[in-house]
This record gives sequence, C-alpha cells and structure tokens, in this order.
Amino acid sequence: MEMQITRFAEEALRRGSIKIRVRRSGILQQLTFRVKRVHAGNVEYVELFTERIVDTSELIRIANEVKLPIEAPNATAFPDGTSATDYSFLASKFNIPPS
Repeated sequence: MEMQITRFAEEALRRGSIKIRVRRSGILQQLTFRVKRVHAGNVEYVELFTERIVDTSELIRIANEVKLPIEAPNATAFPDGTSATDYSFLASKFNIPPS
C-alpha cells in the first residue's frame, strides 16, 4: 500500500528541489534541498538532500513536517514510524532519475 505524501513533498518531488527554513547554529537560514534517488541494499528510495551540515534534531523536525526522508552530510532522518521501503514507490511515480 502506498503512503500518502503531503502537498509540500509532492511539490518538492515535481520541482526537483525545494527551499526550507532551517535553524543552523541558532540562526534561521533558508537551505535548498534537492531530490535524490538513493540505493540502500535491495531498496531504492527518494529523499531530500542538502550539502550543508544540519543538526540531527533539526533534520528529524524537517522529516516529520515534510513527510520525506532528509539527508545532510552528517546524518539521515526518516519521518517517525517509516523506513526506506515506505518511499520506494516515489522514484517511479515522479520519474526521478538515478543520481
């Protein structure tokens, strides 16, 4: 059964990237997160990725708000109660090319 995704997540997947307000070192910044296709074992899933280091607690907050996996160079966060297999259908549904 496919997961329901938020309108914000759907917009990000259609555009290929999205800007999100993030708190870094106590300062609010607007970072660009790109859509990225990831291989993990036998599963291929889609996540939002930024090249900037973001606190793990902030990554978890963003993942729970957007309802998509979020990755930064220091950590990867999934929304509560989900895993990579829950997002495997998004790559084909939104025609996201391999990265």
